Amino acid sequence: MKTCLVVDDSSVIRKVARRILEGLDFQIMEAENGEEAIETCKRQLPDAILLDWNMPKMDGYDFLRVLRRLPGGDGPKVVFCTTENDVAHIARALHAGANEYIMKPFDKDIVQAKFEEVGLI
Repeated sequence: MKTCLVVDDSSVIRKVARRILEGLDFQIMEAENGEEAIETCKRQLPDAILLDWNMPKMDGYDFLRVLRRLPGGDGPKVVFCTTENDVAHIARALHAGANEYIMKPFDKDIVQAKFEEVGLI
């Protein structure tokens, strides 16, 4: 079973994402900010990361930059999931190493399509 780390400061978003991803046969880990997510990744790198942009302590962009420098940190497929929808944000995320981008709010069809695009499903 593939693993997905859901990183979002909203417990509601994490719960919705968990329900969707478990339905797609993923084992879920959760973190509520980038610092917590980095610690999780140091213990066990997931196959996928669903990543919020705006979070306290360490935002998604900074998390992604740190992740990609970890040993094996280039492995997880990272899908940003955020309300930031301008072209500059999207380009910045992709340049930092994100594989795809999802806008909030999202549903199962959107998540499934993006995970298919990056080869996770």
